[in-house]
Amino acid sequence: MNDIPTHKERMILRDLAKRVAEVASLPEQAKRIRLWKQFNSLKPERPMVLAYPEGGWRDLLPESVLQCFNPLFRSWEMTLRKTIYQFEKIHDDQPVTSNFNISWVMNYGDYGFLETRIRTDVLGSFTWKAPVKTIADLDKLHMRRISVDREETQKLKNMAKNILGDILNVRVYGPLWWSLGLTETLIKLRGLEQVMIDMYENPSLLHMLMSLLRDDILNMLDYCEREGLLSLNSGGDDFVGSAGIGATDELPQSDFIGGVRTCDMWVLGESQEFVGVGPDQFYEFALKYQLPILNKFGIVCYGCCEPLDKKFDLLIQHIPKLRRVSVSPWCNKKIAAEKLNDHFIYSWKPNPATICGPEVDYKFLEHDIRETLEIAKGCCVELIMKDTHTFHGDKERITKWTNMAQKIANEYAGG
Repeated sequence: MNDIPTHKERMILRDLAKRVAEVASLPEQAKRIRLWKQFNSLKPERPMVLAYPEGGWRDLLPESVLQCFNPLFRSWEMTLRKTIYQFEKIHDDQPVTSNFNISWVMNYGDYGFLETRIRTDVLGSFTWKAPVKTIADLDKLHMRRISVDREETQKLKNMAKNILGDILNVRVYGPLWWSLGLTETLIKLRGLEQVMIDMYENPSLLHMLMSLLRDDILNMLDYCEREGLLSLNSGGDDFVGSAGIGATDELPQSDFIGGVRTCDMWVLGESQEFVGVGPDQFYEFALKYQLPILNKFGIVCYGCCEPLDKKFDLLIQHIPKLRRVSVSPWCNKKIAAEKLNDHFIYSWKPNPATICGPEVDYKFLEHDIRETLEIAKGCCVELIMKDTHTFHGDKERITKWTNMAQKIANEYAGG
């Protein structure tokens, strides 16, 4: 594949980049970043609104809109088009900056075993064969051997700078992970049903597995910090947690002089796989192993789709730097409001099925937003529509939800 863009590809990318730069220069972006900094410091002017199309991008920007031929340039084109579309059509509170990110080219290795995935459709669900069958298999496990390809990373950066560097700020930037929750890896190695049984019948095996996974993540963090691979995620366009903007003046730490450390960053912990596990076993087999990881970071987000009703107290007790807490569609919103109060960000995720099903009930959506903001009155609330994997071809759904959420959120400005 030729890595040199054709004249047409170069012009397409540059024209899109110019539009991104134009949007990034608008005074509105500085205002959004200021609002997020206040919000993340638990001093909100109003509830904040975010909407992530995710799989629904296939309805909003199908592959047919792309004009570049080269797969790499097509991916860059899609990134730029999404940024423009988000601003022009979705109208949420995401700031737009002039950054254009190139990811580190990494090899994360394996644990000595890999699960075998079984699926019938590239976009469908899958099952898998977990490789760790007996305690004897633990002897075959090892921590991952991580490496970075600096030459290939620099090549990609130089290529992007050559095309876009006079328009956008091309930079090598993370993230190198999404969650450091451990339990997804655990169930891929051991199997979800088997992990549930092990809590009663073979707890020592689980403890050994979780110890290995914890030590592996700590080793990965040390490697990334030592090799200078970490990126600050406290800017206006930084996605943090299970959804949120990381803009804050609290990070990096006051002694930061360059060379990003974990203590200069936000981090996410979650355990969606332990959704049906009670508080005591959640602490014993998950949280206890997550804490040495989470407590290395400057600010902590916790939770994604799992309801945390019965686990808020544990999180608040054991994570001193906890700030953003997920309130999923299956969480009791009243308990969340009572426990989080104005001490933590109440990161509410409405049920995405409300805008992803065959029909949309907009009166229900309005009721859902108003009810939540009344329940969480006095809390630091963000409204985040995510996990939206189809809009049934209706491009207006996410825009209508966002416009509605923004209108109602503004009614709650100032308290």
